[in-house]
Amino acid sequence: MADGQAQTRRSVGAPLRIALLTYRGSPRCGGQGVYIRNLSRELVGLGHEVTVFSGPPYPELDPGVRFEPVPSLELYVAPGPFKTKAWKKIRTRTDVREFWEMMSGRFPEPLTFSRRVATRLADRRDEFDVIHDNQTLGDGLFALQATGFPIVETVHHPLTVDVETALDHITDERWRKSILRWYAFVEMQKRVAAELPRILTVSHASRGDIIEQMGVDADALHVVPVGTDPSCFRPLPHIDRVPGRILTTASADVPLKGLVHLLEALAKVRTERPDAELVVVGKPAETGPVAEAMERFALHDVVRFEHDITDDRFVELYAEAELAVVPSLYEGFSLPAVEAMACGVPLVATTGGAIPEVVGPHGEVALAVPPADAGALAVAMLQLLDDPDLRAALGARGRARVIDRFTWRRCAEHTVEHYRAALA
Repeated sequence: MADGQAQTRRSVGAPLRIALLTYRGSPRCGGQGVYIRNLSRELVGLGHEVTVFSGPPYPELDPGVRFEPVPSLELYVAPGPFKTKAWKKIRTRTDVREFWEMMSGRFPEPLTFSRRVATRLADRRDEFDVIHDNQTLGDGLFALQATGFPIVETVHHPLTVDVETALDHITDERWRKSILRWYAFVEMQKRVAAELPRILTVSHASRGDIIEQMGVDADALHVVPVGTDPSCFRPLPHIDRVPGRILTTASADVPLKGLVHLLEALAKVRTERPDAELVVVGKPAETGPVAEAMERFALHDVVRFEHDITDDRFVELYAEAELAVVPSLYEGFSLPAVEAMACGVPLVATTGGAIPEVVGPHGEVALAVPPADAGALAVAMLQLLDDPDLRAALGARGRARVIDRFTWRRCAEHTVEHYRAALA
C-alpha cells in the first residue's frame, strides 16, 4: 500500500478492510463464534469491509459480512475421531500434520488453521488493511507478520486456566496425561502471544491472568469488553414467567462451567421449592460428570437441555425464567451473564474470574456466591425465588447496566481504535 493510502486508512472515520480469523466459527461451539458473528456485523454497520476466514464448523454471519471458508480434514465430526476416512483427503503437509496430531491425541486446529490461512493470505496484502485473529494464536501468524500485515489479536482468556481446572478434577494418571496431550497447543499459543504487538482481551481479570500465565508484555495488552445486542436480547413482558424456572447456559460440558455444582444446588433447592426446575442451554454429554450428577441427584425429570436454538427462542427462554444462574468456576468475561441482564432476568452468579466486573457488586444486578459452592448457590437461588420484588429490581438494573456498558456496537468502536493504532 502506498504511503498516502496507508495514511488515509489510519485517519479517523476512513473505512478499513479487515480480515477476521477464527479457527472455529460456529456460535453453537461457544463464545468465540458468538464474538465473530456480532463483532463482524457491527464492524460492517460502522462502514468497514469485513471478510471472515474460518475453519469448520463454519460461522453464521449477517448480511454484508463476507466469508471465505478455510476447509480442514474435519476430524471432529460424526462418527468421530479415529472413525473417519480423513486420510483419504490428505493433500498437503498441513493435512498430514493435522491427521498425525489427532491420531496422537492432540488438538491440531489452532496450528493447522493458522498455517492454511497464512497460505491463503500470503499474496493478498493489498486486499486488507489489518488482520484480526480470534484466539487462534497459531504459528502461521508469524508468516503473515513477515508479509507486512498489521495483526491485532483477541485472547478471551488464557487456556492455561482450562487446563488447570480440568486437571484439578482428574485423579487417574492416564487421563491426566491425555488431557495434557490434548492441550499441548497451549504452549504454542503462549509463544505466539508473547511476540504479538497488540492483543485485546475482554476484562481486567483476563488481562491479569494473561500477563501472569502467558508471559505477555503488559504494554501490548488492552481491555475491550464484549457485549450483546439489547434490541435482540430484551425483556418480553407478554410472556409469563414459569414459577420455579431457572435458566443457565453451558455450551461445553467441562468442569470450568460449574454445571455439576448447579445441579447439586438444584437438588438442595427442591427440598424447599418442589416446583424448581432447570433449563440448560447447551448440549449434554452422554457420559461424564454432568450425566453422573443428573443420575446421583435424580434430576432427569426437572432438568431440560435446549440446544441448536435460534436467538428468538433463546430470548423466549429467558422470558420464561424467574432467574438465571452463572455457576462458572472461572470466566474471562461472561456472555451468558450479559445476555440474561439484557433480558431483564435477575442473576445468581459466582465470583469466578471476570464475572464481578460484568455484574457489579453483590446485590446490584446479581447475588454473588463463591465458585464451586453448591450450598451458597442454593441459598441465593431460594432467596430470589421467594422474593419477586428483589427479582424485579435486579432485573431492571441489569438491563440498564448492559445498555450503558456492554453492547456489541461499543465493542466494535473500541476495536476499530486498536486497528488504527496497529496501522500507525
